[in-house]
Amino acid sequence: MRSTLFTVSALAALSSAAPAKRQAAGPTDDVILNYALTLEHLEDTFYREALAKYSVADFKSAGFDEATYNRIKTVSSDEAQHVSFLTGALTAAGAKPVAACTYNFGYTDVKSFLATASVLEGVGVSAYLGAAADIMSKGYLTAAGSILTVEARHSAYVRNTIGQSPFPAPFDNPLSYNSVYTLAAQFITGCPSTNAPLPVKAFPTLTASSKDMPIKVGSTIMLATKGYAVKGDVYAAFITVTGPVFATPKAVSGGYEVVVPKGIAGQSYVVLTSCNTAATDDTIVAGPAIVEVSA
Repeated sequence: MRSTLFTVSALAALSSAAPAKRQAAGPTDDVILNYALTLEHLEDTFYREALAKYSVADFKSAGFDEATYNRIKTVSSDEAQHVSFLTGALTAAGAKPVAACTYNFGYTDVKSFLATASVLEGVGVSAYLGAAADIMSKGYLTAAGSILTVEARHSAYVRNTIGQSPFPAPFDNPLSYNSVYTLAAQFITGCPSTNAPLPVKAFPTLTASSKDMPIKVGSTIMLATKGYAVKGDVYAAFITVTGPVFATPKAVSGGYEVVVPKGIAGQSYVVLTSCNTAATDDTIVAGPAIVEVSA
């Protein structure tokens, strides 16, 4: 178990002020931290359940060594401490922290567990990166940043472990609250009624697949809109830190086909929008879908 000295000292610093409020409409810092806590609960439960299910022997049978098992235990410990830290910080500031929900992660063995871990860690990095600009309190921003950097280390380790590039691009991709919630909601089966509702919504689910494996720039991917149809003009946008990169979608049975454009690498996110100049909460009509793009 890692030392919790930083957690204790940081909590003392954070408890000295109430969550900041902003003049313009937008989430307060306590709402942002509860949003982060929702994700940390998900990750904490994900690792705890898997480690209760799979042993060192299971990891070895799947082609991994004991060191991998032990590092995943460390990742699990980190996530538990993130939950404890955010819970304590919110409580100290007079805000009510959300409790864990119930989940269905869908993995069936060690390999699919680690593949899902890679996705979740990548989404975690994108979530913290996307929320950073909205945090007003310097103390909260530093605390969130310290979690973001660790989540990035987790992501790099898991990616390398399953044969993906640990740092496939020079920049990570930020995601909006609603985009992150759209991805997280696919694992959530229910939440306590006592949890305060977060100001987020889920867009219609979008899934990506391709006959080209591994997927690279220039590969054609299928964006499936299972169970619903998109009306009107639609555009595909890959989310990047410098803005959306658009690709022309081709309507096919069950969704759209799109070619991966230049500049896209690693765990990437693509949405369908009603606009070919922006990909915002006002224009996104489905997604994001996650696409792993190899160099």
